[in-house]
Amino acid sequence: MVLSQRQRDELNRAIADYLRSNGYEEAYSTFKKEAELDNNEELDKKYAGLLEKKWTSVIRLQKKVMELESKLNEAKEEITLGGPVSQKRDPKEWIPRPPERYALSGHRSPVTRVIFHPVFSVMVSASEDATIKVWDYETGDFERTLKGHTDSVQDISFDQTGKLLASCSADMTIKLWDFQGFECIRTMHGHDHNVSSVAIMPNGDHIISASRDKTMKMWEVATGYCVKTFTGHREWVRMVRPNQDGTLIASCSNDQTVRVWVVASKDCKAELREHEHVVECISWAPESAHPTIQDATGSETKKSGKAGPFLLSGSRDKTIKMWDVSIGLCLMTLVGHDNWVRGILFHPGGKFIVSCADDKTLRIWDYKNKRCMKTLCAHEHFVTSLGKQRPPPTPPNKKPCFCLTSLSPEEPRRAGFTNMCSSQGLNNGKGAPCFHHGAFPVLGVAGSWGLGGRRALQNLSASPLRVFAAFQQIKAG
Repeated sequence: MVLSQRQRDELNRAIADYLRSNGYEEAYSTFKKEAELDNNEELDKKYAGLLEKKWTSVIRLQKKVMELESKLNEAKEEITLGGPVSQKRDPKEWIPRPPERYALSGHRSPVTRVIFHPVFSVMVSASEDATIKVWDYETGDFERTLKGHTDSVQDISFDQTGKLLASCSADMTIKLWDFQGFECIRTMHGHDHNVSSVAIMPNGDHIISASRDKTMKMWEVATGYCVKTFTGHREWVRMVRPNQDGTLIASCSNDQTVRVWVVASKDCKAELREHEHVVECISWAPESAHPTIQDATGSETKKSGKAGPFLLSGSRDKTIKMWDVSIGLCLMTLVGHDNWVRGILFHPGGKFIVSCADDKTLRIWDYKNKRCMKTLCAHEHFVTSLGKQRPPPTPPNKKPCFCLTSLSPEEPRRAGFTNMCSSQGLNNGKGAPCFHHGAFPVLGVAGSWGLGGRRALQNLSASPLRVFAAFQQIKAG
């Protein structure tokens, strides 16, 4: 490149200023003489420090170019995998992408769970500060606080109507809340240690809970009485989840096993044993995922005649496993996380698996091809749980709601807390379904929250709940 005369003059004066200001007097005199620069104080002031400024600008531009090249390579990879080539594609094939839409703060201690209401656009969060908070998911505003537990709230669950909310706590109790009046209507006692997981059964008549006392208990919603106790795990039961029709429940434990139980008889139908560390989380496969699972594992599922039901498990051994419960067989193992896997679920369309882990990432898996197709740096600390909305009938062109949460203080984890957060969509209190800004799917990330709600976020250094409003569209298969 050839410089113009004006550019050469500017460069010469900038070099001369640099030599003079840094004490290179002999070089300055020689250069000034050879460059034929006259004495002009006004021009000298104009070019003072110019060479350093240009140099640092070049460095900044080089860094920006490298960032843009990296984003371009990612975009090319997405296109290769089937990127957002058509806005008319099925919304069930969209996956999350940053940045977040909201960052919500309000709890005084780490968030342990976030869920969506099954009908309305409100989120509910549970925390180690012993409270449950309700948030307007549409606007990101804090609504109210539910108080009653005296220790960390470990898990929360809605019934299918959204009228009842169940919560469990390290205070060894399960509470049932009227979510229309926001009052605790029943407290259930019976576990001998920290109650780590709770779920309302699909029929709405019973609650299932899991505890560090190595048992699971089933409670009658109408009376609060314990009607069944499931025993068999040898260590802390981390999570319990019923299947879609409520005939089976799955549990995972510190004993490195996943167990599947027949609700009616309390019999253990299957004991799944291939993990090499604590099993943190489980998730049942929806029916929408069965065709893809059978395509991905056809030779294995055909052996059993009738395939399924299928179950996912995530472990501290950093792996995700898929199981055919009917034959107790591990169909596949997904490897890629660099730390404990803390949350897993199937994408609403059934063609992908979404997971999160203590490696601070959210990963989307094309499990048919057994590969991680996208990794998001979802949080600054451990990403510990995720969930999806149980969608009501979706209007045309509306995209399903999906949410991830995370938190992360190391000390609570070391002390043995579950430290899980999830999110599954909720209510704005207006009595009608509410869809978030064109019903874009949402991704939320939760951390250590501070007091004051969303408006106080700018004053907080703790990691907040993050709500991501955009999804990246991809092709199936």
